[in-house]
Amino acid sequence: MYTVSTILALASAASAFQGFNYGSTFTSGAAKQQSDFESEFTTAQNLKGTSGWTSARIYTMVQAGTASDPISAIPAAIKTKTSLLLGLWASGGDTSFANEILALKAAIKQYGDDFAKLVDGISIGSEDLYRNSPMGIAAGSNVGAGPETIARYIKEAKDTISGTGLEGAPVGHVDTWTAWYNGSNQAVIDAADFIGMDAYPYFQDTMANDISKSKSLFQDALGKTQQAAGGKSVWITETGHPVSGKTVGQSIASTKNAETYWKEVVCPLLASGTNLWYYTLQDAAPDTPNPSFGLVGNKLTTTPLFDLSCDDTTTSSSSSSAGSSSTTKATASSTASGSASSSGSGSGSSTTESGASSTSLGNSGGSPGGVNSAQISSQESATVTPTGVSPSETGSGSGSGSNSGSGASSSVGGSGSGTNGTYTASPSATSTPVPANGATGMQSGALAAAFAAIMVAIYAL
Repeated sequence: MYTVSTILALASAASAFQGFNYGSTFTSGAAKQQSDFESEFTTAQNLKGTSGWTSARIYTMVQAGTASDPISAIPAAIKTKTSLLLGLWASGGDTSFANEILALKAAIKQYGDDFAKLVDGISIGSEDLYRNSPMGIAAGSNVGAGPETIARYIKEAKDTISGTGLEGAPVGHVDTWTAWYNGSNQAVIDAADFIGMDAYPYFQDTMANDISKSKSLFQDALGKTQQAAGGKSVWITETGHPVSGKTVGQSIASTKNAETYWKEVVCPLLASGTNLWYYTLQDAAPDTPNPSFGLVGNKLTTTPLFDLSCDDTTTSSSSSSAGSSSTTKATASSTASGSASSSGSGSGSSTTESGASSTSLGNSGGSPGGVNSAQISSQESATVTPTGVSPSETGSGSGSGSNSGSGASSSVGGSGSGTNGTYTASPSATSTPVPANGATGMQSGALAAAFAAIMVAIYAL
């Protein structure tokens, strides 16, 4: 057992965690098995031109196709010595989350210290706050969860691991930078031990977002997240640039631009000792999504699609403030058991947002499909039929959302407090699978800011 402060202190003296997001299903919807995860983890550890990619972030504790069995990524991680940023899906309602907790308990009991020593942290949910907001609903999001729910789930997870080998493991939440900068989500920041940030300049289509702007857009997003975090460690849980697919705004998906993003954004983060889970190692398995962010194509290979070396990297003091080494590695499978895969469809309206956000943010908060950026293949438990789920958190039907708040609003986002609008589905609505694997990507917007007194840019020009 250990304390959060001890973990963070020890981690700050060690090398940062580096990893990828891993889906629990293939693009076909077929469940990944232990051997599949082992192949992915081993490939990541042996990528040509780079090293140190020994962490994995997952989005659910539940093995695809089961009610509450622990995900097979865990024994794969033990066998390959891959550390884990665990994920518990939090947008399926209380019944679904109870299954996540059951799977967590079962994993602790089944794998013991071999499992516990690999856990870097636990993320409760992923982009739930964004999907619960009018911005997320307008972007076509699936159902999310509100700040009170996420804060309650964080406490429940901490209670669950108390007295076990995982006691003291950092428990936090992953969301878009716009969700973190929204003052109405302070309850989650207060409850979390770490802040996980997802940012994709590629989707920042409300501002100039050609590849030459990616570095500054990412820096702005990180600065705002650090400001909102109030001194808590910020982990980069998702970021990347697509190797193929549609053009968004001025940003072109290509291997050339993906390599530029790697050199100008990823390499400085690695050099600064920032905890990072890149999106992604492979998302074209077997089908290629649009856009596709994978470093490798349809064939799992250690030869990437572009050069991953960071020989000429420079860094600055600000990037190192983004949660070094105490980070959790994340595997990307934004799935969950039962209703954790539920989505809400329908129309959502939002009023003018003053304070925490403004019209300049556009669709900058999360993925167009409303799921964490890296997920698009449907995943749903084959054996669980959720019951007792809050209509505001799952189901399909029409919905509305509004943001209200006070504070000054400007073209770069404004400041002040506000409240998230919620998506309320018809009580009679039935649940449908949430798209869960293959990046539609989070639309990350730019906000000019520096963290606290640190005014130095993240990346040295």
